[in-house]
Amino acid sequence: MAYRLKYDLAAEAVHDALPPEASERLSLALAAACDDPIASTEPYGEDDGVVRMIVTEHVIGVLLVGQITKTLTVLQLSYTG
Repeated sequence: MAYRLKYDLAAEAVHDALPPEASERLSLALAAACDDPIASTEPYGEDDGVVRMIVTEHVIGVLLVGQITKTLTVLQLSYTG
């Protein structure tokens, strides 16, 4: 993986509490985002390449892309059911 994944504590708690299928899909989407964060995510507001969204069938997340540090930080996760 090109980028290292980090979590905000609240976002990590949401991921841990997800149903197994939703958690697995989110994990796969995050792994893809670590390989290519721009191609695997969507712009969040203005497309600045820094704040991005990850969208799966049941989860929407807000990510911070650290280009210099090569980190992908999960700031927020929302379970849509």
